[in-house]
Amino acid sequence: MYTDTEGIILRQTKTVNGRRMLTLFSLKYGKISAGTGINERSRGKNALAMRPFTHGRYELFKTRDTYNINGAETIHSYYAIGEDVDKYMTCAYILEFTEKLLPEEQPMPQLFHLLAEFFAVMENRKNRFETLVIAYQLKALALCGHQPELDGCIHCGSKDSVLLFDIKEGGVVCGPCTQKYPSNIVNAPLIYEINFGIVNILRYFLSNPLTSFEKLALDVPIEKLLRVMIKDYIGYHLDLGPLKSEGFLPM
Repeated sequence: MYTDTEGIILRQTKTVNGRRMLTLFSLKYGKISAGTGINERSRGKNALAMRPFTHGRYELFKTRDTYNINGAETIHSYYAIGEDVDKYMTCAYILEFTEKLLPEEQPMPQLFHLLAEFFAVMENRKNRFETLVIAYQLKALALCGHQPELDGCIHCGSKDSVLLFDIKEGGVVCGPCTQKYPSNIVNAPLIYEINFGIVNILRYFLSNPLTSFEKLALDVPIEKLLRVMIKDYIGYHLDLGPLKSEGFLPM
């Protein structure tokens, strides 16, 4: 069956006889593996759509068990991402994170549009990319059903006096409920001391589009704390394994 879909290439691997195997995040079919003989280094509209960070339209031949890309054209190339090394590595990390997060062949249109939105914002941003990474990951987790509990205490539901973020329990803890924890709990693994300012930042990220963060940068100490919290949250609640590109992120 011949069909087509919008898509973003997450990864590609060379195989035999000049062919490649692509991992494609498609709007219609979700994450799929597809073979192709199109070389990204050749000339023409097909090749341009095979390059990293390109939002394209892909012509597929679909059988019961396989996909093959017969043709492609670019919708948006996000060309500026490749002109900055730190920006490139940040986007490579987000691609790898997204690939690990996605189930096979399950359409996730909201996450697809979020990824395209991330690239569009990154294309125009000059520095301090980490704030956008935090916002994207938090919103992606929410779309995949792994959003931390931020609206009320995970033990009693209280919306007042939030003092802790408990990674294992998956959300915030109010002042009275911290009495249930050992006295040295703030030094324990996967427990973070926070305040309403941190919680409000996380809520703001979840309730606003990425485009509203194009020029927003968190204070460095808050950014570092949120980065560690979200990394620990992902590591505890999702079996994604280590991300190879994480070591190349700008500090």
